[in-house]
Amino acid sequence: MDIRTAVCVVAVVLASCPWLGFAGDIVHQDDVAPRRPGCDNNFVLVKVPTWVDDVVDIEYVGVGARFGPTLESKEKHANRSRLALADPPDFCSTPKNKFTAGEVVVVHRGNCSFVTKANIADEAGASAILIINNQTELFKMVCEPDETDLIIGIPAVMLPQDAGASLENHIKNKSVVHVQLYSPQRPLVDVAEVFLWLMAVGTILCASYWSAWSAREAATEQDKLLKDGSDDYLNMEGRSSVVNINTTSAILFVVIASCFLVMLYKLMSYWFIEVLVVLFCIGGVEGLQTCLVALLSSFRWFHRAGETYVKVPFFGAVPYLTLGVSPFCIAFAVVWAVYRRVSFAWIGQDILGIALIITVLQIVQVPNLKVGTVLLSCAFLYDIFWVFVSKWWFKESVMIVVARGDKSGEDGIPMLLKIPRMFDPWGGYSVIGFGDIILPGLVVAFSLRYDWLANKSLRTGYFLWAMTAYGLGLLITYVALNMMDGHGQPALLYIVPFTLGTFLTLGKKRGDLKTLWMRGEPERPCPHVRLQPTESQ
Repeated sequence: MDIRTAVCVVAVVLASCPWLGFAGDIVHQDDVAPRRPGCDNNFVLVKVPTWVDDVVDIEYVGVGARFGPTLESKEKHANRSRLALADPPDFCSTPKNKFTAGEVVVVHRGNCSFVTKANIADEAGASAILIINNQTELFKMVCEPDETDLIIGIPAVMLPQDAGASLENHIKNKSVVHVQLYSPQRPLVDVAEVFLWLMAVGTILCASYWSAWSAREAATEQDKLLKDGSDDYLNMEGRSSVVNINTTSAILFVVIASCFLVMLYKLMSYWFIEVLVVLFCIGGVEGLQTCLVALLSSFRWFHRAGETYVKVPFFGAVPYLTLGVSPFCIAFAVVWAVYRRVSFAWIGQDILGIALIITVLQIVQVPNLKVGTVLLSCAFLYDIFWVFVSKWWFKESVMIVVARGDKSGEDGIPMLLKIPRMFDPWGGYSVIGFGDIILPGLVVAFSLRYDWLANKSLRTGYFLWAMTAYGLGLLITYVALNMMDGHGQPALLYIVPFTLGTFLTLGKKRGDLKTLWMRGEPERPCPHVRLQPTESQ
């Protein structure tokens, strides 16, 4: 497969992927559920470790109710309490049994309200109530509009159906079951977010310098051919390895990416994730191979191997160096695909992802600021629509559902850079979608190409400002993510205004906006034109 074709096809897939913070959201604000005095708690996830006959067993995760006292945030302060079954099971009427001090009662969801169950458990002497849902999902426990008895002295926690069934079976088999109830708080900033920020910024930095270096080499070669009057100049343009985006394709991107996103949403399943894994591996192999060949070619030991070709069936002339690194790249991608569910597989995913992003930014380019503005503006609207507006049509955020990999049995789609949350008691990953690096990265890389062709320094050029604006926009995204209690945020909502706003404002102020907007490169004198002497000379 031609590398430009493979990268361009996969680039559309990558750029349609979102950036979202997941895995361990512990606070859920909900303006729809009724809130009033005595029923105004935030919805928090609750850890429920269990012991069966004093032997450590499974730790379950439940959700706290809108009513009742708040739970302890630290495990060492949470009481270890014995579990007891309710009689009647739904606890909608006066219980037939009393509870000893400190016991936690397990009840079924039943037909009465959650507040009614909690009040009955409180009056019966229980220290807390575990309500077992009738489904595998968790449900937000709120107060009914006509309920008034909201002064409840014990916490209420809901557990999924399978967790409740397991606990009930232990108790019915005469085992003694103990539980703890506590809701640990997520740290304000996790180290994973810092490393993910550095990873995203560093990827664009590397890709921009490679792109600018290639553009300068190509410009130098063109100048040399023009100066010599060689006919190879036209042939050089025809075999350019760069794919330039135009305005039409920038607009068309939104349509194609939206269609692909809806297809992911509708077809999300185990087998479809497998298809995405194959696509990601193909792109990752191409990207890793391209990066390794470029890196090794810079060493004189491998330089000759990079310029010596061998004919390979179906692929034509292939450099020996490419032929040498290809088996390693393929093996790396295959090993990651096979073991992608192990705890450290994120390392392989990030390596393949970074290599692919750098390759995309090397091959796919925006020729001027006009195309870059259209592309990022369309991506800005795309991100907002599919994260926020899509809730009105599909009853849920399409982009959030796709990023989580719902109904697929997988921990998210593979088109993400991810790092495990190191100091988060809820675990999970901080992630960033490839599209939120690739799309703004195209404009940042363009700024460095322009600076180098115009012989501008870092201080007088545009790259330093564009790179800073991207980093600041991504930083604001993390701030917004934490302020929104971990709910998924579209990164381009913050990155695009920072990056484009800085670039356009600075270009206008320096008087370069017209050149940046239309030409995309500075005026260069033709090296084959010689100044004619005047008559006075």
